[in-house]
Amino acid sequence: MSRIVVLLVLAAGPVGAAEPTNAVRDPLRIQWPVLVTQLPVSAGEGKTGRHQGVLRSEFGDGARIVLLDASGTSRVLTDDFHSACDPEVSFDGSRFLFAGKRSADDDWNIFEMTLDDLSVRQVTDQIGNCRSPIYQSTLFTLDSPEPWYQLTFVSDAAGTPNDDGLGVATHLYSCELDGSTVRRLTYNVSSDFDPFLMQDGRILFSSWQYSTSQHGPRGRVRLFGVNLDGTDYALFADPSGPAIQYMPCISQCGWVVFVAADHAPWDGAGQLAAVSYRRPLRTFQTLTEPGDGLYHSPSPLPNEGILVSRRPADGSAAHAVGRFDLANGRWQAIFDDPNWHDIQPRVVYRRPRADGRSSVVRDDRPHGALYCLNVHVTDFERSDWMPPGTVKRVRLLEGVPTAAKGDVARRSSSDSTDGATEEASEDAWWPRTVRRILGEADVMEDGSFNLQVPANLPLQVQVLDADGMALRTCNWVWVRNNENRGCIGCHEDGELSPENRFADALSLAGVPMTPPVGERRTVDFQRDLAPIIQTRCVPCHGADQAEPRLDVSLRSLGRYIQPGSARTSPLIWHIFGRNTSQPWDDPANNVAAKPIPPGEVEPLTGEQKKLFIEWIDLGARWDELFDR
Repeated sequence: MSRIVVLLVLAAGPVGAAEPTNAVRDPLRIQWPVLVTQLPVSAGEGKTGRHQGVLRSEFGDGARIVLLDASGTSRVLTDDFHSACDPEVSFDGSRFLFAGKRSADDDWNIFEMTLDDLSVRQVTDQIGNCRSPIYQSTLFTLDSPEPWYQLTFVSDAAGTPNDDGLGVATHLYSCELDGSTVRRLTYNVSSDFDPFLMQDGRILFSSWQYSTSQHGPRGRVRLFGVNLDGTDYALFADPSGPAIQYMPCISQCGWVVFVAADHAPWDGAGQLAAVSYRRPLRTFQTLTEPGDGLYHSPSPLPNEGILVSRRPADGSAAHAVGRFDLANGRWQAIFDDPNWHDIQPRVVYRRPRADGRSSVVRDDRPHGALYCLNVHVTDFERSDWMPPGTVKRVRLLEGVPTAAKGDVARRSSSDSTDGATEEASEDAWWPRTVRRILGEADVMEDGSFNLQVPANLPLQVQVLDADGMALRTCNWVWVRNNENRGCIGCHEDGELSPENRFADALSLAGVPMTPPVGERRTVDFQRDLAPIIQTRCVPCHGADQAEPRLDVSLRSLGRYIQPGSARTSPLIWHIFGRNTSQPWDDPANNVAAKPIPPGEVEPLTGEQKKLFIEWIDLGARWDELFDR
């Protein structure tokens, strides 16, 4: 049984929170070694956060990894690398993973170094830029002769753009310790990053949820959990608080600590926040104030505190490494080299291995199941907002990431230095991902449904009213090969348990939602709606007529539609002759509709109305979307 000891014994006395991060200190006595990434102080010059401050700038070029010993002196471990960062210590404390580049033109790859003789072996190769490795615990299947070990890392190997069309998205991947059996774990249409292994064997990570209809033009970065094989992906932490949640870790005393911000600077630094590991969906709290400085890359100590880097908010000094006391909220510097940003501190010590996990994933099974017990179980403030019987059908969408014409999406991590290439997209609030319809199915009388779906695709579920309008749309989810993925309700309270009853849909085979790719339907304006407008709308709204005139352009139509939400779009109110907003929508939508005057033009057919609804609910796709 390994000993748990206090990591740090400081010669200096207590340090107030306002003390500058680059203070000169007496020699420090560090009882255990600490790995630290040192980033050149010039790394942030001219850089801002990417994607309008949602993601931090890509950094790491010119970085190195140093080992701090008990006297506080540092020793460079990665002299043979052009760049090295993202250290992660093994459970037994004998080695560590890191991301490195031998030369400036290399892709980032994952390496492992032993701490006794500093020997290095390369783990990944030819799978894009690989960053942020972590060790997994044991993984096994019920018929496997013995468990095996893997590691998780972040890669841009898929080569797809983020949902805003800018920059290459990153996802979580796994491989065995020798680099074999590479598998993709997450299928978000925007970036996933910052993995951390929880003691229960799941992976905690940050995920960018870019969904303009729900979270504004930038979306949000939230903490999610997923199993080691990519199954059971779900929101982990309280969604309240700032829009961005980065770099999570879990302290020995059971607090999930992370960096929170409303707008990310170049390095992603922000305030420290936390949720309880036992009730992560109900316990959000901030730990620091803006005047305390900006924090970066927390990691757990063997006692109840954390190590975390901090710099002044005004950028007057580089990051220094310090200990943060969760009990009193005080940060105390332990190491600072003013010539470098000292970030990503990781303690070298033996720690208990996380719980192992079994896997149901079978690569030879191309499908999985997606089911819901009762769509009318929701997180609404009032139970009468969507009573039983409101939802009639369910629509399943597939997401196909696509870049803008002449897009800035690139594989090179050296791009996107100052965000200037993204200025043109600031008012481009249409999502770039093409949404294709995989199918629709009736919802059972008890509110349940059961679908057979393709594995390893980004999927969205929309529950529909009697007019076929989406009442609610989930964020992007996926189902792994052979996984049975289910939910209690529609955006239900994450701490609820299901009713003790058997859902009707589960007694039946899943409704197939697996059409061949060529039969997966989408709706775009130029192809599907422009002919209807020309024959049915232009006679009254023609440009050569008196008011009301019709400007058939995306910018003009943007005043009358809300991509992803037909029910709150004035264009739909006009077509249906009534305001179709629901009680939970913005009160500003509570305005009278302007119906089409009767008798002046032949009414739209049901199928034509459906096309307008689907076009908006699928994101209001437009042929020339990226040329305007």
